[in-house]
Order: sequence, then C-alpha cells, then structure tokens
Amino acid sequence: MISAIIPARNEEASITRAVESVAAQPEIAEVIVVDDQSSDRTGEILRGLASRIPKLRVLETRGLPTGWTGKNYAVSLGAAAAQGEWLLFTDADTFHYPGSARRALNDAVDHDAALVSYSPEQEVGTFWERALIPFVYCRLAAKFSYGAVNDPARPDAAANGQYLLVLRDVYTRLGGHAGVAGEILEDVALARRVKAAGYKIYFTAPIGVVRARMYRSFGAMWRGWTKNLYSLMGGSPGGIFSELARGSWIGLAVVLLPWIWFSRYTGVAGWYVGAGALAGLAILHYRYAIALYRNLYPVSYIRYFVPAECLYSLLLIVSWWKNARGSVEWKGRTYAVKSS
Repeated sequence: MISAIIPARNEEASITRAVESVAAQPEIAEVIVVDDQSSDRTGEILRGLASRIPKLRVLETRGLPTGWTGKNYAVSLGAAAAQGEWLLFTDADTFHYPGSARRALNDAVDHDAALVSYSPEQEVGTFWERALIPFVYCRLAAKFSYGAVNDPARPDAAANGQYLLVLRDVYTRLGGHAGVAGEILEDVALARRVKAAGYKIYFTAPIGVVRARMYRSFGAMWRGWTKNLYSLMGGSPGGIFSELARGSWIGLAVVLLPWIWFSRYTGVAGWYVGAGALAGLAILHYRYAIALYRNLYPVSYIRYFVPAECLYSLLLIVSWWKNARGSVEWKGRTYAVKSS
C-alpha cells in the first residue's frame, strides 16, 4: 500500500493536524515523520502522537551531510525505512481530506502514472497571505500547464512537494532524493527525472483532497518565496525579466505612471490621462479576476491586486539577487545555489 513520509523541522503549529489526517487514510499503512533537529515542541508532540497512533514511526536526523538540503535528506531517511509499494511525500503544513489517498491511487491507475502530485488548496489567514498566495499560484498556473505536464509527448514536468505520490520501484531506480540532494525545488527536479525516464506523470489541483497553509507569518512567507521564485520562473535573469515584463512591470506602470503624468496636466488633457489610467487599471483587475476564477480562488481577491503586484515584483527581484549571490536561507540553514 502507501508509506507516507513527512519531514518536520520546527512544525509544532501544524504537525498534529498533518499526522492525524494522513494516518486516518486506510490506504496508508505507515506514517514516517522525520524530525529534522527541531528546536521547538515538534519532537515532544510527535512522541505523544506515536503513543496513540500505531502506524506512526518517528525518525530523527543527526546532522546534515554536505551537498544536501535539510528536507531532501530527511525524506530520504524516511524513504529508506519505508515498506510501502507507493511513497507519499507530504509536508507538515498539510491537511488530507478523507479519501484523498484512495483518490491518488485511482488517479495513478486511471492515468497509468508512476507519479501523482496535487497542488493543495491554499489556506490564507493574514492580509499579506490573501494578497500574495493566490497571485503567485495564478502566475505559476500560467507558467506550468497541467495539460502539458500530463502529456507524455511533451517534455514539460512539474510537481508539488506538498503532495507527491510515487511508485517506490521507480523512485529507487532513479536514485530517489539522493539524485536531487542539493535541489531547492526537489519536487520539480524529481518530476523531470521521472518523465525523462519515460514514465507518466499526473499533476493537477483538485478540490477536497488536500489543503495547506504554507506560511504563518509575513517573514516566513518572504523567506519562502524569495528562496523559490527565481527557480520557479526559469532560474535565469532572462526568465525573471520575462516574468516582470509580462505581468508585474506592466501592471505597475499602468497603475502608477499615469497618475504621475496626470499631475502635469490640467483641463481636458488631464482628464483623458486620468481616464486612461483608470481604464488600464480596470483591465488589469479584470484579467486577474479571470485568473482567480480559473484557479478556484474567490474573485473578491481582486481587491488585493495592487499590493500583490507590488509585492510580487519585489519578491522576484530579491529572489534573483539572493540566487545571484549564490546562497539562500531557509529554516536556519544556508544553502548554496547555482546562479545563471
């Protein structure tokens, strides 16, 4: 059946919900949580959970080998200890709906897939989460087409590490996480290896299967997206320029520059400039509303469009700068990255 593997580093706020929701799935025979040197109450909470959930096993890392990211090393230890035919890699910030594991296995059969991945429903609590998270995922949906990823005739490959189910034999044959040990975007890297080897992928964003709250503070959200966005948008300066030119800079220009120009005009000309600015802003809001609707977010989130554009542009630039500097930080560790 399925072995679920959850890496956990300082996840006291969410680990109970994740473990309980995963363990409740009948198709999941064992849950392996790898405590990656947590300094909060994560270890204590896991010991309590293990005392009442028979299928839960808790492992601990004893340091981080050179060339590995913390998450990749933790899940590799879990995979080495797992017994299941399928391996489900999922995060400590997820909640799995009843029947989600059965749905994933059915999708694997229906699509003849060796790897099934779901992009979770995103929980948002704060103003900044509501502004940025839907905006980022709408941009990612525009870049990574599910149809292209799921088409075996095309080279496009992607996955979401918050929910990634892979056939154990295939995972082992391709070298597992050891083959992507230093990758920041290990989920996309694994998907590329699976597809390049000739296996099928099924990647989608279903409702009522899994949900996640990725970040619980602005600082964590800032660090997380500045770590990932550069690679997600192509991993090159050209990719960042293209993304900015396609969306963010154009949006900011339409929103801000006409008002600067407006102050220089009087009379009828000034009203034309102001009307043009409002029309441009309305068009951008309309396009974002369509993207929200297509990606199953509340259309009412269009009210966050302007702060989302500004913040997203800044995140892209900072993510580029961090990667160009050669390192990124996450959960108290610094990782070397390849810059282009």
